[in-house]
Amino acid sequence: MHAVRTNTLGQPIGFDVPKWRAPVWPARSVIEGRHCNLEPLEERHAPDLHAANTRDVEGRNWTYLAYGPFGSVDEYRRWLTATCLGKDPMFFAVIDRALGKATGVASYLRIQPENGSIEVGHINFSPLLQRNRAATEAMYLMMKHAFDLGYRRYEWKCDALNAPSRAAAQRLGLSYEGIFRQATVYKNRNRDTAWYATTDSDWPALRAVFDRWLDDRNFDASGRQVVRLSDLTQPLLVSRG
Repeated sequence: MHAVRTNTLGQPIGFDVPKWRAPVWPARSVIEGRHCNLEPLEERHAPDLHAANTRDVEGRNWTYLAYGPFGSVDEYRRWLTATCLGKDPMFFAVIDRALGKATGVASYLRIQPENGSIEVGHINFSPLLQRNRAATEAMYLMMKHAFDLGYRRYEWKCDALNAPSRAAAQRLGLSYEGIFRQATVYKNRNRDTAWYATTDSDWPALRAVFDRWLDDRNFDASGRQVVRLSDLTQPLLVSRG
C-alpha cells in the first residue's frame, strides 16, 4: 500500500506517477503460450468453437452472458462476425495446443490507455477447455500481455450472482472491489455487477505465483496439480468477496 500524502492545504492526495506514459492499444496478434495460443478471433474459428460449445448440453455457460446460446454454427458465425471482430471488445480464440483447435474465447474490453486500465471479459470456455491447464494459462497470458504493454490496472467484472466467475477471479489473484447495484440490464433481467482487479504493483508477486503453478513440477504423472493456484493467490489478495 502507498503512504497517504497531503498537499500544501493539508488535503490527502494520491501518490505521484512521475514516469507515467500511456500504453499502446493491444494489437490483434497471436499471444503464444506452452499449452495454448491466443489467436485474434476470426470467422474461421466459428466451426470449432460452436462444436466445442455444444458439449455444454445444458447451456450453463450462457446463463450470465448477454447473448447465446446459438442453435447452429451459422447463427454463431453471424453473431461472431457482427460482434467480435472490432477493437473493443477485442476477442481472442483460445487454441488448445494439444487438440490443435479453438476451445474457448475471451476478450479485452473497456480499453483505456489514457488511464492505463483494461478489462478481461466475454470469457466462454467450453467443456473441452474447462479445468484444463490451458484455461489458466490463457488467463495468465492475457494478464501478462496487458502488464507487459504498460497497463496499470487489470479488471474483471461479472454478474454478482455468478458464483463460479467470482471464484475464478479470486483464484486468479484479482482482489474484490465491491458491487455496483443495478448496473445493467441483460436478457430482460437486472444485473448487479461484482468488480475485481489487480494492478501493476501487484503483478510481480502474482506473476511469480503463476510461474510456480504452471511449472511442470507442480503436476504429477496424471496431470493433477500438486499445489492449488488458489492456495498461492489467496495471500496476495487485497480483499475477498
